[in-house]
Amino acid sequence: MKAAIITVAGVSSRFNEGIPEEQKRHKIIYYENEKKHTLLYHLLEKCMFADRIVLVGGHKYDDLTAYCNELPAEMQEKIVLTYNEHYSDLASGYSLYVGLKELFDRFGGDVEEVLFVEGDLDIDKASFNKVIASDKSVLTYSFEPIYAKKAVVLYRDGEGCFRYAFNSSHGLLKIDDAFSVILNSGQMWKFTDAAKLRAANEKFFAEEKDGTNLRIIQNYIDSCGSDSFELVSLSRWTNCNTREDYRKILSYWEEEK
Repeated sequence: MKAAIITVAGVSSRFNEGIPEEQKRHKIIYYENEKKHTLLYHLLEKCMFADRIVLVGGHKYDDLTAYCNELPAEMQEKIVLTYNEHYSDLASGYSLYVGLKELFDRFGGDVEEVLFVEGDLDIDKASFNKVIASDKSVLTYSFEPIYAKKAVVLYRDGEGCFRYAFNSSHGLLKIDDAFSVILNSGQMWKFTDAAKLRAANEKFFAEEKDGTNLRIIQNYIDSCGSDSFELVSLSRWTNCNTREDYRKILSYWEEEK
């Protein structure tokens, strides 16, 4: 079976900055006019290729559940909704860990490949489909400038291995390695070796469960070797941090109609 994991547990702090408490919303299900114009709905549409779609929630989980209960039946049939109880005190890695554990606990050896995308992203459909169509594991990159305060860096070191770098404090970023290429990570991945992915997830929990999702991904990369991966560029990639970002994304959706 093919699976997709979307992590949506974050607290949306920048998205709700300066907003009265009663008007605060989870950015993944925020809309201004049409209920379909949410980040989640558009991601679910793109993930309908999957047999199961695991949603990992946390912040405003009841709101997320209520939204999912109103989705079309064909979406609801695929969704596995699970809760990250550590969404506020552990980093992004724990959400991916929870999603993968839920997937493997439920479906075990039936899992063949897993697509993972962070829930606050909007990616153009053509690029998304390139990732789906690849017969290899996939690492993605965008054409956005690399700013240390917000970018996740993907590079290939002097030994040909793919590595990630990120400053969780949003300060300056330092890379000590020699590298042959450096890219702005697209924060979307595909994994085609389920056994190695499961092992990477278990290693994360045993050794570094307070780390970011990049630790699980790096564990997987290190177990596979760089030749197992395809690099896929994302033509349009937008990270939704603010309501201004949402309105920019909304204009893209309007153009795509």
